[in-house]
Amino acid sequence: MGMKPKILVVDDEVSILQSLKGVLNDEGYRVGLARSGEEALDEVRKEVPDLVLLDVWLPGIDGLGVLGELRAQHPNLPIIIISGHGSIETAVKATRLGAVDFVEKPLSLERILVSIQNGLELTRLQEDNRIWRQKASSKIHISGKSPVVQALREQIQLAAPTSATVLITGENGTGKELVARMIHNLSRRSHRPMIEVNCAAIPEELIESELFGHEKGAFTGAHERRKGRFDLANGGTLFLDEIGDMSLKTQAKVLRILQEQVFERVGGARPIQVDVRIVSATNKDLHKAIETGQFRQDLYYRLNVIPIDVPPLRDRLQDIPLLVEDFVAEMALQTGMGRKELDRQVIELLQQYHWPGNVRELRNFVERLIIMTPGQSIRPENLPKDFLAQLRDPPTGNDLFRHPTLREARNAFEREYLMRKLEENQWNVSLTASQIGVERSHLHRKMKALAISESEEPTTE
Repeated sequence: MGMKPKILVVDDEVSILQSLKGVLNDEGYRVGLARSGEEALDEVRKEVPDLVLLDVWLPGIDGLGVLGELRAQHPNLPIIIISGHGSIETAVKATRLGAVDFVEKPLSLERILVSIQNGLELTRLQEDNRIWRQKASSKIHISGKSPVVQALREQIQLAAPTSATVLITGENGTGKELVARMIHNLSRRSHRPMIEVNCAAIPEELIESELFGHEKGAFTGAHERRKGRFDLANGGTLFLDEIGDMSLKTQAKVLRILQEQVFERVGGARPIQVDVRIVSATNKDLHKAIETGQFRQDLYYRLNVIPIDVPPLRDRLQDIPLLVEDFVAEMALQTGMGRKELDRQVIELLQQYHWPGNVRELRNFVERLIIMTPGQSIRPENLPKDFLAQLRDPPTGNDLFRHPTLREARNAFEREYLMRKLEENQWNVSLTASQIGVERSHLHRKMKALAISESEEPTTE
């Protein structure tokens, strides 16, 4: 398994430290010793052990204080509490703070060894679980057969194996984070973490400390040295989401890191070297932001080595049946309500809507339908009224019959059909003509006859 597990024993009684060190060495563990909480935290900073045996009564910062501190920095580090004062209260408090076990003095070595084995086994299970989850997440894929999604998948396949910087653009809810995950999972860095930073969610004054970490005492409240996201992503991928919301000051720092792959922690002078691949995403128009001076042009060129644009759902309405299929299967697992089916007519109605919130909106909508519909089958009458009101044509299924003559009905159908097809192809007339099997000139004539002008093309917001 490589290196032997290291156990840190924290106790102010030298005799206990010595006897535990002897026993644990005999059992094949590496052992570190600390006589106070401060010393323990220092030891962990030098090398994170695989498990900590921690006495509650310590001079200076007490055992529960050390426990809280260690749990905050290393949430998966197993900690076993030792207490000589059989206080149930302390045991309960320690467990609540995240200790994995509680051993009373006088120590039974047998009991300690079993507890250590259990603690290390727990970590192994958590690690296995993490790897399993990562493997499961490597099944992440973008559903759909539409030309725009096939093109998107090809771009991801080409970009992922390189270490090039990728900039993902697209409206809210289109799945930019999913694309970032696919890029990471298909890259040579997939065995290392992908660390995410939402540049819009972190307050401006904290973003530097989030990205670069800080040294103890760098600012009020900085009680401990803390690694930043660049540090954590070393060897892996750093996903900067919503980069359009990064302040100019932070932009300058990020630019420097991209150029040199070196940074300093806030309040620190030692340069730290990293090997990180940057994938960023934005729903903003960065060209506009550059013009108005809110985004650095040089940083944009650095981030935009490989641009990937994620199409909005209205440009891939034909993917809705597959997407719905995915969501239905997922909800069946999550809710335990059994598998509900959406009627074919319902799917057709979903394809008549504009979906300004994109795939995320569709997903939430399907979830709402599944939860709010009593039976196993979801029919048009189960669709909310506010949704039906927003569809392009009243969805009565026989609305074409309201036209008095065959000619008017045919024209109404042809107009709706051509508008939908043109929209799916971003109003590319040649592409649409070849898809629906008519000559380009014939389609132009049809559009003219049915008063479909290119000015009907929806202006993108």
